[in-house]
Amino acid sequence: MSIFGEASRSTDVADPNTLPASATTTTHGERIPTVIVDDVHLVYRVYGAGTGVASSPAAALKRMVTRQKQRPTLRKVHAVKGVSFTAYRGEAIGVIGSNGSGKSTLLRAIAGLMPANQGAIYTQGQPSLLGVNAALLGELTGERNAALGCLAMGMTPAQVRTAVPEILTFSGINERGDFASLPMRTYSSGMQARLRFSISAAKQHEVLLIDEALATGDSRFRRRSEQKIRQLRANAGTVFLVSHSINSIRDTCDRSIWLESGEIRMDGPTDEVTKAYEEYMASR
Repeated sequence: MSIFGEASRSTDVADPNTLPASATTTTHGERIPTVIVDDVHLVYRVYGAGTGVASSPAAALKRMVTRQKQRPTLRKVHAVKGVSFTAYRGEAIGVIGSNGSGKSTLLRAIAGLMPANQGAIYTQGQPSLLGVNAALLGELTGERNAALGCLAMGMTPAQVRTAVPEILTFSGINERGDFASLPMRTYSSGMQARLRFSISAAKQHEVLLIDEALATGDSRFRRRSEQKIRQLRANAGTVFLVSHSINSIRDTCDRSIWLESGEIRMDGPTDEVTKAYEEYMASR
């Protein structure tokens, strides 16, 4: 049995209340784990309309005349295959890989949004997946969405009053007008993404999962976002960053995990992992 106990989904791996908020190691100098992924397999079930047998116009017409229903097919997609690793307090971990390698699926599982078909995930507290904990409502203003997002993350009304102006400034949505007072449905996708990141980053998270959030916005916003990630790390948070921007990974993450076809190809210092990944992609 694991020293953390058996589990089929996320559970606590350590009690943060017994340690200083800034601690990344115990009094004995041991690193404090925040996420343990233990031989995890994740399988999607995709339902389709076809029978798997090639159809023809004549066969389709016959089904229509006889009112014969076409049986749906079930396809299983093994998105993540036996992945294991441990993340620690104060780490920023880049997750890289080609399209369809299982990066986003893995983050959803760590966040508790997708159960593991095999293996287990242990976490300290409740991980926050960017864009889920701060859901945006199209009919409400950006300012109101920011306030509701803060309340949803457990902030007090007094904390919300302080945080909302900082969120609006950080996101930059008012730089070209008073967009904070306009409904979210009038925002571009980039503005919405910037506001989501700004809301999520307004609170210190034990584990923050970011999926391509830094791909939007101009270079100034990306620099602000990268600085915010460094602040989260400095306060003993753990950050996972999925990004196709290798430069963003290098600028913010000291460790990287390379997923390919649902398996870990490499896990180690960011410079080494990203170099190997770029060589692999150039040779394809």
